[in-house]
Formats: sequence, structure tokens, C-alpha cells
Amino acid sequence: MNVTPQFPDEQSTIGEFTRQPDAFRNWVTANGSSGYPAASSRYHLYVSWACPWAHRTIIVRKLKQLESVIGMTVVDPIRDERGWAFREGPGHSLDPINGFSFLSEAYKATDPHYIGRFTVPILWDRFTKRIVTNSDDDLMRIFNGEFNRFTESPIDLYPDGLRQEIDELNSFIYENVNDGVYRAGFATSQQAYERAARRLFTALDQLDARLATRRYLFGPECVETDWRLFVTLIRFDAVYHGHFKCNVRRILDYPNLFGYLKDLYQTDGIAETVNFDHIKRHYYITHDDINPTSIVPIGPDQDLTAAHGRERLTG
Repeated sequence: MNVTPQFPDEQSTIGEFTRQPDAFRNWVTANGSSGYPAASSRYHLYVSWACPWAHRTIIVRKLKQLESVIGMTVVDPIRDERGWAFREGPGHSLDPINGFSFLSEAYKATDPHYIGRFTVPILWDRFTKRIVTNSDDDLMRIFNGEFNRFTESPIDLYPDGLRQEIDELNSFIYENVNDGVYRAGFATSQQAYERAARRLFTALDQLDARLATRRYLFGPECVETDWRLFVTLIRFDAVYHGHFKCNVRRILDYPNLFGYLKDLYQTDGIAETVNFDHIKRHYYITHDDINPTSIVPIGPDQDLTAAHGRERLTG
């Protein structure tokens, strides 16, 4: 049987999904040494509520209180062969900055010869009229540190003393969990799927054990790694468990991970960054090779506002 992969250019000959690298990796700096100085109202963030990679940047922008400094536009959750689109609708809108109809126009404006997939998030520079970066990793760090003079938020998600450990755990979580669900869901061979799924649940087991004695991944305070993990956990039972066949266990079945998920979700401002309507409609309708009927499930039934009991952990 011939199977058409979701993204043919990112599929190996043995059925493994191999994500494309980020194409634009410029940096906004507080002192302007990069050529992109931090400034209020100069930069604009294009995102999707549905995308976990974009969700990370929305969260850091929220935690660092940068909403009035960096504008944001949300694309339509339904993506077709033309890519992400700007349309009016619940939770998404037309592009107020450039009047683009599709996100691809931002890529082509930056590089007319660009041939990769058009991904969110992107940070657009209104002055040079080009993409600064489409790397969520870089954007999390840029928002965390380079705009500090524009915010009163004291939060530091990448503290000096933990940077090496953060980088190491980030890598582990990305390889096995964040991208692991996609490697399982987009696999086009049984072997590739099983390898990714088994690695995913081994990693979740280890993370659940780690959280048995500490409130967050590195102790009593959140760092960027917690939010990198959160965006996958919040989508897991609603999408990845069924749609991507990651069905060995639910996050609900993990005593520590589920309490941890509720704890993070209940952090001030975070619940408003989670849009389950966009999340579910994007995955179940856009991935028509996986879900050809485009039926969107009504579940799961999970109370993320219930008591989490994590306050007792001091580690």
C-alpha cells in the first residue's frame, strides 16, 4: 500500500518524519548589535493557537508582559495546500500589518527563492519588512532577555546557573516528546511509528518520575523547559493520544505529569493562551491523510482547573 506522507520533503525512505530546520535565525538584541534593536511596536509576531511551537512564544510574550510591545496576529487554524491563511473568524483575523492573505507571502517577501514549508511562529520586522526569525527556540530567548527594559516582569526563564542543564533537558524533551509525537503521528511505516512511540512513553515515564519530588522540572520555579514541555502535554490527550496513535497512556494516567500540567495551566494568564477549538480543528481537519473524514472529536473530558496539589513540593 502506498502511503502519502503529510510532508513528503521531510520523510525518510524508511518512513521516518524528519523536521526541516528553521530558515531564518536573526536575533533581536537589547543593544542593537545584531542590526535588529529591541524596540516597542517595531516587531510583530505571527502565530497559530493550534501550533505548539508558536504556543511557546505566545506564552513567553505573556509571562514577560510584552503584549503592548510586540503585536500579534493569529492565522486561521485550517491549513491547506497554500499554507497558513489570514482570515476573519473566531480567534483569528486578517493581517493588519502587511495585508497578507497567506503566511507564505511573508516568507517570499524575505526570500523570493525560499522553497521550504511555511511555518509559524515568525517574528516580522515592520521597519525592514522582512522576517527576523522563524525559530521558536530563539524567540523564547529573545522575549525572555532582550526586551527587559520594556517590561516590569522579573521572570527569567533561562537563568545563568541552570543554562547547561536546561539545554540538556530541552534536547531530551524535544527529541523524545515535543517532536516525538510527530515522529509517531507522521510515520509512514510500522517500524518508524513503534520506535518513536516507545521512545515517547519511555521519556514520559522518566519525566513523571522526575516530577514526583519537585514541583517543576528544575525545582520550585518554572524555567523555559517547563513551557516547552507544557505545549505538548496540553495537546496530548486531546490530539496526540488518538490522532497520532500515541495511545499507550494518557497524560491523565500519570499522577505527577497530570498534576504538573494542571499547575502550569493555572498559572496566571496561561489558560487564555490555550485554544482547544483551534487545536482540535487544526489537527483533525488539516491532516486529512490521517483523518480523511475530518470529524473532530468532542472529547476528552478533563478538568484542568481542578486542584493539582503540587504546592506541597518544595524541591
